Amino acid sequence: MRSVNLILSIALVLGATGAAAQSKPPLNQVREIDDGLLMVGIADEIRKRCDNIDARMINAWSRIRGLESRAKSLGYTAEEIEDYVTSDEEKARMRRRGEALLRQRGFDPASTGDYCTFGREEIARGSQIGVLLRER
Repeated sequence: MRSVNLILSIALVLGATGAAAQSKPPLNQVREIDDGLLMVGIADEIRKRCDNIDARMINAWSRIRGLESRAKSLGYTAEEIEDYVTSDEEKARMRRRGEALLRQRGFDPASTGDYCTFGREEIARGSQIGVLLRER
């Protein structure tokens, strides 16, 4: 009887785990992951546009690996994570979010100069974006 109860308990736990895994929201709805990736993306765009701003690559890779680790701890597979970060639709959505954030802060996302000013301000603030960048 004990072994039957043990087997039933294991089956219930495995069933609950499987149901939880199937009911995970898409990664773009997991705010800590999506917002974290947005900060990395904005920092990367600043780095690419601004000759006088470089990336702190170790910080950036550490942040990316931390986001990946967190997603895995939430039950997302490497394939789900890869699909999320390589999706053209997600990249376009992130770009729209980044541009909206710049506009919200009073900057023109079409202006390289505004990106650079924004980047310098973020560095000075020590924000999530700023810690991923440094001025030359």
